[in-house]
Amino acid sequence: MSLRQQTSQESVQGLDLARLQSYLGQHGIVLNLQRAPEKFSAGYGNMNFLIKTDTGPLVLRRPPLGPIPPGANDMAREYRILSGLHDALPLVPKAELFCDDVSVIGAPFLLMEYRPGLVIGEEIPSDTIEGWQGAEPIGRVLGERIITVLTGLHAIDAEACGLGSLGRPTGFIERTQRGWSKRAHLTWGDAPPEALGQMLDWLAAHAPKSGRAPTLIHNDFKLDNIILDPDTLEPRTLIDWDMGTLGDPLYDLAVLLSYWTEAGDPEAMQELRQMPTARHGFPTREEAAAQYAQASGRALQDFTFYRVLATLRLAVVFQQLYRRYKNGSTNAPEFARFDDLSQGLLHFGVLVARGHYF
Repeated sequence: MSLRQQTSQESVQGLDLARLQSYLGQHGIVLNLQRAPEKFSAGYGNMNFLIKTDTGPLVLRRPPLGPIPPGANDMAREYRILSGLHDALPLVPKAELFCDDVSVIGAPFLLMEYRPGLVIGEEIPSDTIEGWQGAEPIGRVLGERIITVLTGLHAIDAEACGLGSLGRPTGFIERTQRGWSKRAHLTWGDAPPEALGQMLDWLAAHAPKSGRAPTLIHNDFKLDNIILDPDTLEPRTLIDWDMGTLGDPLYDLAVLLSYWTEAGDPEAMQELRQMPTARHGFPTREEAAAQYAQASGRALQDFTFYRVLATLRLAVVFQQLYRRYKNGSTNAPEFARFDDLSQGLLHFGVLVARGHYF
């Protein structure tokens, strides 16, 4: 969710405004259509719109257009998590409404509180860098705050906020490994890259012997899912909860680090373009992991396995996005480069498995 919004006619693609207005009216929400909903521009997944209502702005969130991978873009799950977590973790926005009637806008959707702020994706805005007056480099501060938010999330009592039955925490890592291995085979079909086979064989041979106590995990935790105060860069909101569940907290950390590019990484990691961590004084992946271990009290046992699994996940996701481009589900030109990117990530995962990178 970004301060940068699209205001063209594209901003209402994915919404049937007349049906939406009627449906919301039945639930006591008056939709103001004097100004068209604005589509937030960031991200490859769910679609987010700023809508105007009689009581103020809200965010409408729905899955992307086209086929949805099993278990992804789950608006019902996200609504449940927001409803339970809002009081326990103030960074989580308040849920307002959930609709599972696909006849309204063509997909399930939810409404939630709107919290404006700064979202940092591939680059830190130049005015943010120029205005930074902290004693430490801006990247060092941001990196430490990211880990602090993740540690805080993993300390939440899921039972106390009504989320103790979320997901299936028993066997989470084994099931996650099988799931991404299956998706990889389905995505690449009869011509899988050699590096994919190497990664899958390594994962099968190095699976952890025992798990650890489950916690609430975000399952796609990264910098652009944290909305920041534009002036202080303090975290203001933690968003994108459609894959949240109870699971192994080290997997959440590994997913974060799968996006965490370093200056000396291979080309694929440089082309990932997800977080600006290769510059600006950000901690290294190893330093970030050490901060998490110290703050959470969790040992990083078998962490290479988690790193490789999270890198496999990322490679499969980008290959799935590329397949959407190839079959015409999207015409976004950015997706054309994701075939090379996904295969480069597979090669990087092999290097991580062999200990060449953290």
